[in-house]
Amino acid sequence: MTRFAGLLDAGRPVVMAILNVTPDSFSDGGKFYSTDAAVARALEMIREGADIIDVGGESTRPGAASVSTEEELARVLPVIEALRQVSDVPISIDTSKAAVIKAAAAAGADLINDVYALRNPGALAAAAASGLPVCLMHMQGEPRTMQQNPHYDDLIAEIRAFFLERIAACESAGIPRSRLILDIGFGFGKTPLHNVQLINRLKAFADLERPLLVGLSRKSTIGKIVPDRLIGSIAGALLAVEEGASMLRVHDVAATVHALRIRAAIRDESIPE
Repeated sequence: MTRFAGLLDAGRPVVMAILNVTPDSFSDGGKFYSTDAAVARALEMIREGADIIDVGGESTRPGAASVSTEEELARVLPVIEALRQVSDVPISIDTSKAAVIKAAAAAGADLINDVYALRNPGALAAAAASGLPVCLMHMQGEPRTMQQNPHYDDLIAEIRAFFLERIAACESAGIPRSRLILDIGFGFGKTPLHNVQLINRLKAFADLERPLLVGLSRKSTIGKIVPDRLIGSIAGALLAVEEGASMLRVHDVAATVHALRIRAAIRDESIPE
């Protein structure tokens, strides 16, 4: 059992905090590139109420260049190891590489978060061997080209079919369905209209009976609707929860946690002592 076990049974949305150990991520690239800065930021987000820290060493923004396995390992492993020394918070590894999955699991990671949904060479076997839960994200194309001309004949049906295929592949590889989380891939091979349609229709994935993760924080679709991406991200996150999201992947932890507390107080008609 990992530190992640039981987190989704808390009866409230799980807040996954983004920690990009990269020089080129779209919102905070370079800010937490050093191990010391990354760990300090992680501890700050934990104090703000983060349930899990998602550590990533390769940007997946549109047009992002790939990095070598060696470089990705050099970025993320020291952070995972250092954070594990000072905190028991669950750690997610945001990667698509088999070697990084294996090494991060050995270093103390608790969840695999893969934008390629374990489709890269060796990733499926590495995830199965790790025994960790896995978040499978839908992406049309790959990061360098995914936003050039996204097209779907039937948005919901095609994403559902993708999830069903990946769930079956995981089960065949020895990863039980109970260890899987699904991410609709907001902003990954989708137009702004696709993105808002997905949030509005999250219940279309409910019968898959897996937790849904939504990551819309600070993304360009938000900026196309309102100028303040923080306010827009919080509003979108709350709507995603109303439509069935179990996990929110966010940059702005404190603001998200506070918004969720207001939602809970109003829904439950209760005021904390």
